Amino acid sequence: MTYAGNRRIIDVDSHLFELDDFLTAVASDDERVLLRPMDEQDELPVSLEAIAKGRQHLERRNADGEVMAKFEAGMFDISRSPWSRLGAFDPADRSHALDVLGFEAQLVFSTFSFHQIAHQADPKALEVGARVHNRAMGRFCADDHRLLAGGYVPLSLGPEVAGELLDEAFADGCFTVMVDTNEADPEARSFTHPDFDPVWARFAARDVPVILHIAVNGHYDPVSPSFKNNGRGATAVGGDAPDSNLGLVAMNNSVALFLSAMILDEVFERHDGLRVLSLEHGASWVPGWLHKLDFVERTTRRVAPRDRLASDVARERIRFAPFAGEPVGWIMEQLGPEMLCFASDYPHPEGSRDPIGKFEATMEDVSQADLDAFFAGTIEAFLGSSVT
Repeated sequence: MTYAGNRRIIDVDSHLFELDDFLTAVASDDERVLLRPMDEQDELPVSLEAIAKGRQHLERRNADGEVMAKFEAGMFDISRSPWSRLGAFDPADRSHALDVLGFEAQLVFSTFSFHQIAHQADPKALEVGARVHNRAMGRFCADDHRLLAGGYVPLSLGPEVAGELLDEAFADGCFTVMVDTNEADPEARSFTHPDFDPVWARFAARDVPVILHIAVNGHYDPVSPSFKNNGRGATAVGGDAPDSNLGLVAMNNSVALFLSAMILDEVFERHDGLRVLSLEHGASWVPGWLHKLDFVERTTRRVAPRDRLASDVARERIRFAPFAGEPVGWIMEQLGPEMLCFASDYPHPEGSRDPIGKFEATMEDVSQADLDAFFAGTIEAFLGSSVT
């Protein structure tokens, strides 16, 4: 019996816990010069000792079926180092993890290698880093059609370079890519500017959703550092979550602004088939956001007339993955079942020891049809023809 049991599940958010040579292994000599070591990025701590133990654990379970069975039974043990969990960094091991999980498909994103390349001040280093990152992600997922590689394209490099990187990412095996939700340079063009239309047109032509993911936000910080000077001490929860409880409260701010701009600036109207998937921003905020969009539209109708309700565009073109533990049944009552989809966040500890159980505990009054939609049906067509 798999973890999914008799459920059809498509998992829209999972991760690697990469080894420290994840990027350098696929980079050319010229590219390696522009890649800083993984353990030099300071967004997420890298443990070389834990990486070494993860390698040892992989060798042990591949050599001994009883050891493998123990790792299978404990694959949701979040007290274990993620590098030591099943499928963390080895492609064949990840395919076996998917067998144990019983998921039909799984979007896969990086963890440390994103931060290794995304915070470069040098545009050339950022461009090369993104190119190598996408090549590495495509190669990791290449031998299993169930693994859908998520790359990264920094739109801040401008529409021409971003378009080239997107074409290369697709050619190198990425299913789709993450993009930043914020342009940090106040003098730069908005990502909703018509100059970026060729980028959005590529997503629509490829028939894949744009990915918006927590931390891929163009260095957007909604919480002033002064809030930390509160005489109470730190409230960080670790992992790739925001570094304070206020950060958790505000973690959807950047994506809410980005999506609002995409709708109100009519980017979706300009591109039939363009759609967006929001990951690790939660979903409890979405019902109020839809009401606010329509309020803004009514308020500004005289100066910015529109043919469609903003909330209708959102319902058609955007999907959200709630956190395990959010009140999904209540959110469905507000939105209907069509905007929400399942994400495990495996092997990140934020995904919990039992994501299916944690979701279903909040969905006791949800119909079987809506449960089926949440776990697979809603997202199946939304991911595009290459999956369905």
